[in-house]
Amino acid sequence: MKTILITGCSSGFGYATACYFLERGWKVIATMRHPRPELFPASEHLRLLPLDVSNTESIKKAIAEAGDIDVLVNNAGIGVLTSLEGTPMSTVREVFETNTLGTIAMTQAVLPQFRAKRSGTVINVTSTVTLKSLPLLAVYTGSKAAVNAFTESLAIELQPFNVKVHLVLPGLAPTTDFGKNAMPRMEETFLAAYQPMLDGIMAGMQQPQPTTKAEDVAAAVWQAATDPNAPMRIPAGEDAVAVANEVGY
Repeated sequence: MKTILITGCSSGFGYATACYFLERGWKVIATMRHPRPELFPASEHLRLLPLDVSNTESIKKAIAEAGDIDVLVNNAGIGVLTSLEGTPMSTVREVFETNTLGTIAMTQAVLPQFRAKRSGTVINVTSTVTLKSLPLLAVYTGSKAAVNAFTESLAIELQPFNVKVHLVLPGLAPTTDFGKNAMPRMEETFLAAYQPMLDGIMAGMQQPQPTTKAEDVAAAVWQAATDPNAPMRIPAGEDAVAVANEVGY
């Protein structure tokens, strides 16, 4: 029985992925800043651990408590939808600390055990906005595009040790809490000059269109974790697949 550790499991992609792997007989270590056991079905194969991926000591403690794992899923992330002009550098740093540096730090923390046993899989969840840019997402896109480049280089670096590295790229996911959680960072400093741009984005999102469901991401993570022939880059969701095909990614 294999073990998967997933970051950011309090909602959305992380929660869906934890449930997906539990249903298929894996041992799941679901992490979040403040564990909420009531979210999950009772299972002897589930462990909940507190983890703040922007905190070095929190990472060390979680990895020590987790023990041996087979798959790491770097899913924890925070969003921000606003103009760069109106974004305080403290917010920029917060986004990069979690989305980019948190992913790098978690990966670094598991590599000693993966290299020693010459097996293991790292799966980094980013976004298709890194493939087809949208306005008011410069900081968020930058944080995720950095993870794309990091992942692609790391995949080559770890080949001699039989450690697999994958990217999962979701599209727009309106049914998750991601947008709601990002809203406070936008409302604090949004500049009125950019309101027409925001209005256009919101109007476009109300139109019928393909989107990504949390279960699409869970299925893509499953493919990356279990299929030895899985591609390094896996778009997740109907809209994500369309974007990847459009740009030839």
